[in-house]
Amino acid sequence: MTLRLRLDPIACTGHALCADLLAERIELDEWGFPIILGDVPPGLAADARRAVRACPTLALELLPAQMTREEGARDHERDS
Repeated sequence: MTLRLRLDPIACTGHALCADLLAERIELDEWGFPIILGDVPPGLAADARRAVRACPTLALELLPAQMTREEGARDHERDS
């Protein structure tokens, strides 16, 4: 299953751990904030999960690629 990383830009403070752990799908902008480079293929799923867990501000989330932004927001609100 293909996964999608979602970044909460308000929560992100630019620690850059995610880019260190998942350089194949995350690069940094000129200020050190992550830019997501597309969906996560199955072969990178473990690295993506590790990057999500390592985020000190919990600014990254990993969702099924077919999930819409609205569905993810509803799930997030329900879990809170």
